[in-house]
Amino acid sequence: MGLDALVGLQRRRPVPEPAGRLPVPDGMTAPLGCDAVGVPDHLGPLVLPRLPRVGCVYADGSHWWWIVPSDSDYALPWPSPAHYAAGALLSGEARLIHRPQGTVPYTPPIPLYLALCRVTGTTPDWSRAVSA
Repeated sequence: MGLDALVGLQRRRPVPEPAGRLPVPDGMTAPLGCDAVGVPDHLGPLVLPRLPRVGCVYADGSHWWWIVPSDSDYALPWPSPAHYAAGALLSGEARLIHRPQGTVPYTPPIPLYLALCRVTGTTPDWSRAVSA
């Protein structure tokens, strides 16, 4: 099978259309852009108390979503079962369940990453042994 055929197959694969972007609440600004990190809703309450600062958190019935600055996935593979949504685009509706004080919606991504690693039992990517 040639490259053109494979590209054509990829383009025909059904992809759920995003319903929209998670909204930044009134009175808040997102000067660093917005992405979102989601985890299954049973993990949300385990992650929350491990964070030094909690930004906007949304729930859609199956996941909790944290707003993080754009490109918070750069060179950082988020642990499974986390989902990274560039542009904070989701395929369903979500409601705001936590609004921080202040004017920025972000949860710091490194503490969020470490909290997710902790609750999922995943070794942080930079702590793994390098093989030759």
